Amino acid sequence: MHTSTLPPVAATGLSLRLDDLSDPRIALLLEEHLADMRATSPPESVHALNLDKLRRPEIRFWTAWDAQGALLGCGAIKRLQGDHAELKSMRTATAARGRGVGRAVLARLMDDARAQGVKRLSLETGSHAFFEPAHALYRSAGFELCGPFEGYAEDPHSVFMTREL
Repeated sequence: MHTSTLPPVAATGLSLRLDDLSDPRIALLLEEHLADMRATSPPESVHALNLDKLRRPEIRFWTAWDAQGALLGCGAIKRLQGDHAELKSMRTATAARGRGVGRAVLARLMDDARAQGVKRLSLETGSHAFFEPAHALYRSAGFELCGPFEGYAEDPHSVFMTREL
């Protein structure tokens, strides 16, 4: 059961939902995400959250679906201290890459963060070539490089980015 359904995003034809993570397809997409993170970064540099950690009250989890009911992507906002939040679990299904799913999810997360009173949004992602499409997406949305935040440490396998909302 989904807790909220918003109208489709006109530019992409997606339906973005504030989700309760109960659909088993979400678990599969997150397993794909975790497998890629483990394949591209050493274990101590994998900061992706599993399904149980995404169910915490400080996290709002969104999913992107097409008109046929296929899960195309996801992303989350984790509330940090004060008016600071972190992007987590940004993922586009492999078959849906290049179709604007990540951009639509990011736009919804940023809008949701603003609505929740967030003033600064930050993220950690990998530093390897595999992550370059994510870096480009975040830069195009106004994110800039920054140092580690909220318990992260300098790590050659991590890139930290932030932006004011």
